[in-house]
Amino acid sequence: MSTPYKSTPVFDETTLPAALRREHRTKDGVWGVIRVLEGELRLVLDDGPGAGADGTILTPDRPGLIRPQQTHHVEPLGKMRMQVDFHDQPPEGAAGGDIA
Repeated sequence: MSTPYKSTPVFDETTLPAALRREHRTKDGVWGVIRVLEGELRLVLDDGPGAGADGTILTPDRPGLIRPQQTHHVEPLGKMRMQVDFHDQPPEGAAGGDIA
C-alpha cells in the first residue's frame, strides 16, 4: 500500500487556493489523490486519460486521481472540505479503477 509522503492542509470552498482552481499540474513522478471530506468537488482533467470539459464529481466515497504531470483544476460545488495526498508511486486502487 502506497503511503502519501505529503498532504495539503484541509481546504473548504472559501479557503481553496486560486492556484488549485485554475489549470496546474503535478511534478514528474508525483501522483495526487484528491480526497473530499465533505460535500462535492468537480475535478476537470485538462489533458491525459479521462480529460473532458465536464469533469468528474468527487465525493467522500469517490476520490480523484491525478497522474504525474497531468494538467487539471478543481471547482467546489457548494460547501465542501477537501485535501490532496501526494505519492511517489501509483496509489493503491489507481490501476484497478477504484479511484476516479
